[in-house]
Amino acid sequence: MLPNYSAWITDFMDSWKTLDGIKTTKLFSKDVQYYETPDGNPCATWEDILELWKAVSNNQKDISYSFEILCSNRAVCIINWKMERIFISETEQSKQKVDGIFQISLDKKGKCNFFKQWRYVVIARI
Repeated sequence: MLPNYSAWITDFMDSWKTLDGIKTTKLFSKDVQYYETPDGNPCATWEDILELWKAVSNNQKDISYSFEILCSNRAVCIINWKMERIFISETEQSKQKVDGIFQISLDKKGKCNFFKQWRYVVIARI
């Protein structure tokens, strides 16, 4: 039986949309290999992931999203996701359209134990 990838990605994207970093991080196992970028090193600790998601609530708002599961098996799922958001920096705000890919794996408890993302961001100053 396949893991319930659709439920996991829905919970993940909903928690992102509502800027609930604590809820987001609870979707990951404590030993997750979490790659914020495809060519970088994974986050060193689960606490690093928590800090990353706490920052999201301060630098994003007005999030809408969609996703499509492209392929999956017991070991891995590939998801295409799209998002529109307002990104807030120290000096300005910008409207962003993001098109990305997640590669995830879930453990037997339904927690994500492998996460890697690729994304392309189009920015419009507002």
